[in-house]
Amino acid sequence: MASSLQKIEGDESVLLRVTHSNLTTFNPDIRFSLQLTVEAVKDKLWRKCGTSVNSMHLELYDDTRNKIADLSDNSKLLGFYSPFDGFRLHIIDLDPASVTSGGWLEDTSLVEKYEISEEAYNKRGADTFRKYREKLTSQVPSTVEAKTPDTNMEDLWANIKVGSRCEVEPGGKRGVVKFIGQAEPLGPGFWVGVQYDEPLGKHDGMVKGVRYFQCPPSHGGIVRPDKVKVGDYPERDPFEEDEI
Repeated sequence: MASSLQKIEGDESVLLRVTHSNLTTFNPDIRFSLQLTVEAVKDKLWRKCGTSVNSMHLELYDDTRNKIADLSDNSKLLGFYSPFDGFRLHIIDLDPASVTSGGWLEDTSLVEKYEISEEAYNKRGADTFRKYREKLTSQVPSTVEAKTPDTNMEDLWANIKVGSRCEVEPGGKRGVVKFIGQAEPLGPGFWVGVQYDEPLGKHDGMVKGVRYFQCPPSHGGIVRPDKVKVGDYPERDPFEEDEI
């Protein structure tokens, strides 16, 4: 007990790798205050993975994959278990009907896609992306390579993959790419759906009655490809602004 109290006083936070029983690609490094109760830790994780607090069981593993403890007492502080940077916090979702079950949060092939036949597409007249691109291309002199802004969007879109870490402007919001493609209710052209690390979005992946992807409430955003930069963007440290 003395070592746990000393840990709480000496270190105010710890950086843990988080894994999930149902989500194979969910493994962020998240910083937690040692003063958080286990229930508060679960609440923070719920906002990031979708598993409800009441359905969540937590296990703590050290950096050699040995299990340290079951975090079964919601009233205890995280610091009671003496976690260190690099330890792993494993989420077990106990709800068989959870939104995380079945793999559909990660496998985009399980999501129903909007499809339209070539004949029906051609009947839509001048309001399609194809007609718009043909019109702009016809206005470019023959001596100049025809490349419209939407063609540029297509090039950018081709370099973005579902599951990639990314940063979105303006504001430098970070998250994971969850959807790539056309979203006609939002306008012609290409769109990218992002699940933000923090509740900085406007929805849960459903926009104007259409489900493009699934994420926790207020964590979803759909933006143009030129607003998205993919790369090794780790989750922001919520304590970094407090450091001197």
